[in-house]
Amino acid sequence: MKKYNFNRSETEWKKKLSEEEFKILRKKGTEIPFSGKYNNHFKSGFYHCKGCNSELYSSESKFESYCGWPSFDKNIDGSLDYIDDYSHGMIRTEIVCNNCGSHLGHVFDDGPTLTKKRHCVNSKSLVFYEKK
Repeated sequence: MKKYNFNRSETEWKKKLSEEEFKILRKKGTEIPFSGKYNNHFKSGFYHCKGCNSELYSSESKFESYCGWPSFDKNIDGSLDYIDDYSHGMIRTEIVCNNCGSHLGHVFDDGPTLTKKRHCVNSKSLVFYEKK
């Protein structure tokens, strides 16, 4: 298992995150589709990891996918790790923050843009900073 640069104990994570954020970021859960605050959010700026504040996505890579979660066609270079995920009877690619290992969501090869990628990310895994 990879050792991440930014580390906390499970107790420290539980103190920093809400119960639902902990379930998603640390236990690989997911939020209810269409419930996240960034699903229909299209302001200009950057999305960071809720766990460690590392920059993950530019708003320029966000698009409406109608899947119920914020979707991006590419991440900031080097910001993610990709993990094969065979859970729930599916074959998927999990995406986690490269700095702290927090679960973000999954990436699929069915995106509508030139990259053909759809990073399907939980809103609760993100913090947004508006471009001034």
